[in-house]
Amino acid sequence: MALTAKLELLLLEQRGHLYPWAPVALGLGIGLFFALKEEPGLLVFVSLGCVVVPLAWAALRKPSAAAPLLGGLALVAGGFVLAGAKAHWVAGPIIDWRYYGPVEGRIIHMDRSSSDALRLTLDKVKLDRVAPDDTPHRVRLSLHGRAAEAAPVAGSTIMLTGHLGAPSGPVEPGGFDFQRHAWFLKLGAVGYTRTPVMLLKPAGRQKPIVQARYAFADHVRAEIGGEPGAFAAAIMTGDRSGMSRETVDNLRHTNLAHLLAISGLHMGLLSGFVYAMTRYGLVLFAATRNRLPARKTAAVVALLASFCYLLLSGGSVATERAFIMATVALGAVFFERRVFSLRSVATAALIVLAIRPEVLLGPGFQMSFAATTALVSVFALLRDWNVPLGPRWVKPLSTVFISSAVAGLATAPIAAAHFNHFAHYGLLANLAAVPLMGALVVPAAVMAVLLYPLGLAPLAFWLMELGVAWILGVAAYFAGLDGARGTVVAPDIAVLILLALGFLTLVLWQGRLRLSGVLPALLAFVIWVQTERPDILISSDGKLVGLMTENGRALSAERGSGFVAANWLENDGDARLQYEAAALWPEAQKGQSFRLRHIRRKSEMAEATCKAGEILVVYRALETVQPCRVFDLASLRRSGAVALYLKPEGIDETTARDITGRRLWNMHERR
Repeated sequence: MALTAKLELLLLEQRGHLYPWAPVALGLGIGLFFALKEEPGLLVFVSLGCVVVPLAWAALRKPSAAAPLLGGLALVAGGFVLAGAKAHWVAGPIIDWRYYGPVEGRIIHMDRSSSDALRLTLDKVKLDRVAPDDTPHRVRLSLHGRAAEAAPVAGSTIMLTGHLGAPSGPVEPGGFDFQRHAWFLKLGAVGYTRTPVMLLKPAGRQKPIVQARYAFADHVRAEIGGEPGAFAAAIMTGDRSGMSRETVDNLRHTNLAHLLAISGLHMGLLSGFVYAMTRYGLVLFAATRNRLPARKTAAVVALLASFCYLLLSGGSVATERAFIMATVALGAVFFERRVFSLRSVATAALIVLAIRPEVLLGPGFQMSFAATTALVSVFALLRDWNVPLGPRWVKPLSTVFISSAVAGLATAPIAAAHFNHFAHYGLLANLAAVPLMGALVVPAAVMAVLLYPLGLAPLAFWLMELGVAWILGVAAYFAGLDGARGTVVAPDIAVLILLALGFLTLVLWQGRLRLSGVLPALLAFVIWVQTERPDILISSDGKLVGLMTENGRALSAERGSGFVAANWLENDGDARLQYEAAALWPEAQKGQSFRLRHIRRKSEMAEATCKAGEILVVYRALETVQPCRVFDLASLRRSGAVALYLKPEGIDETTARDITGRRLWNMHERR
């Protein structure tokens, strides 16, 4: 009873500050769904669905200390059901064989692959000799060779000859699960083509918003040439298909990649600029000064502009979050309430998770809300404590410095965990680029859109080009400095969970107990430092093997399986290229207590034999029984990628399937 009384007192002390924990509870339920190793049955969803309403009703009817706990349990159960419902809602056929032949479909999205090739996403797909019920809802193809010469138009129906296959699983156990990611994008097949793209049907009136988006992106690139034009098109429409790999890498290695993501910075600058222009414009004229409420009218106009920007940008997670935040802020202006608070951040998180629960696992959602939550919390503390930011002319500079520092610190661990690198000069690059983004680039972009119908947009585009050229120059300069990019080892998922727990406790909890959030954060970094990488990695197709040595991981092939090789090295915290790691392979097994053989050519199949105690990796199915440990194509198709840990007592084996389990998005591999 004493423990119950203390718990009730603890919750009563948080009265009025528990709403921001609502998306945390919802996210916990979503996370539990994705953490399962077996797909839950219908009975589980029905049972949890029946529990949600009574728990929520009890929480609302009982204004006691137990109410938050009941409400939290309702949100956890609701998050689980939401994630499961979305997973079944997007279900579609997946090609579980290698398809080569005609592919017909309508272009709905264009971007670039990791190899810098133009990539098309098609819907309304038709495949030769494949029944409609077995045809994927969407496919994605990279254009190589002669196909890269095409200039596709969004919304048009095309035909090409393509190589297609099922989305691949993680490149190593515990790695990024592309199969799950593709499932929620409704991608049932991915591949490439080297043949010319044939136009079957012009875009017409299909997908008008998509067409308008890409047409405007083409117009921006025509007005502003080169990389500045590609950058301008990316921040105005979300279309990055014109950007080179070098530019994107420069932005990432200097922590300026957030300028590409149409998020809070862009939406805030846009809505703020439109709000200010509208409000001051209404005040200037006597006809509107005393007849219309300037602040409320400006808020409505800014909200409409933000909604148009959301449609034009393609609606990524960061953009959706930014639009919801802008809507809450402008709504607060309209109803004369406080504009920025953790409640508005929590509302945005609840809406985004309810619509797209799968984004919880992605870096975009995590970094976006981490930065926003940290910024709102820090500036609220500065306001409550009356911290001076300097004279009037210094305040904009100090605000930019604080914003860049806070957002950088909040997102750096998440970015490092997902992308295995951090930028040493990120703060300096942001201080040099972000002010110009807000003072020149975004206002010029808004003016370009407004002046476009009058034919006066070129002047605005010229101003925008000046700012963009400066930003790209800053990124190239800092990225070119020695030691600009640091690398880290990929951590276990427990590290991110502990970091999130510590961060949320520090920010959301009220009272001295919030300092306890330091403990899980410190524990996360201790676990991260002690992360043990696999001694041997084997790709899921048997075409690449990686052996850890004193000088780093040695790869068995200097070409081919480039995506797998790059991910292995990045997860090791190794900045070398594939051919550099392959140079270690001939000497890699000297001094080892075992022998590892990799057969990756047809001409070597006659040598696919081994002795007891050895490890044999074969890129094809092996028909003969061998006395050693064998990983051939047949076994790897069942297990996925394999990680081996060499212990004094033997070899510990972990497979990708051990981690991913049997879920909707990988069940086709069990057939």
